Amino acid sequence: MPKLPIDPASLIDTSHYPLGSPHDTRYQKSLTVTRTQLERDGCAVIPDFLSPLGLSWLLTEAEERRKSAYFSAITKTNVYFSADDASLAEDHPQRIFLERTNGFITSDCYDDSSASRVLYNWQALINFIQDCLGKDQLYIYEDPVSDMIVNVLKPGSQFNWHFDTNEFTITMLLKSAVSGGHFEYVPNLRNANDECYDEVRAVLSGDTQRVACLPLSPGDLQLFLGRFSLHRVTKNTGLSDRLLLIMSFAEKPGIIGSVERNRELYGKVTEKHLEAQTQRVRADGLMD
Repeated sequence: MPKLPIDPASLIDTSHYPLGSPHDTRYQKSLTVTRTQLERDGCAVIPDFLSPLGLSWLLTEAEERRKSAYFSAITKTNVYFSADDASLAEDHPQRIFLERTNGFITSDCYDDSSASRVLYNWQALINFIQDCLGKDQLYIYEDPVSDMIVNVLKPGSQFNWHFDTNEFTITMLLKSAVSGGHFEYVPNLRNANDECYDEVRAVLSGDTQRVACLPLSPGDLQLFLGRFSLHRVTKNTGLSDRLLLIMSFAEKPGIIGSVERNRELYGKVTEKHLEAQTQRVRADGLMD
């Protein structure tokens, strides 16, 4: 790998995606295509977004930290990562628990000098994502454990149906599964005012009418409205890991994950989580 300091622009294919030049026709074309996909599907893919150097560097960093990945002993969760509620009907989505066996390399495994974090903090990238999403301003997600993480799908593991805490999630596939490990989602299954439990129950019961499967290649950038779209990664049936870098941003400052969600997914909470538990900043009233 090249020596520090890292130029974040070198990690991106700037010949196709000139992030520092928002008036460039290539930049504007990317915005048009991405916005159209997001409006239609709640999901957009920008192919070969990472440069060969960037993909190699970010993958190397993830593989170096792979030994620190956390795999929860709790292998069954509902789509909200919440506790069971015996007062609800047995077929209520909150009471349907599915197998989740993926792991995470948490953000505290990356220091500020890592290429992954340098890219995450790069204002030109934040501005580009902001423009793609049509947002006035984005903030770095302030969760000290999960602002920038790597989803590890080892052979035989899967990530069950779930909703995200954030309205949108930004991901970069670093390594695909040789077989299996497919990203599936149901666009706009709920909205900010309605959990749409009947629709969620239908998917969990096996209804695939609205389920879309998204092909991804290493180096692709994915923008996904995961707060409202139910999604999962199917079982990795290959013999090597699937590695996905996840970068989280928010429209409000101070957004942080819940204590329960962090304990279950990442195996740790900090004083910051405990302090924020009673005064959490929420973007809506939906369940996590």
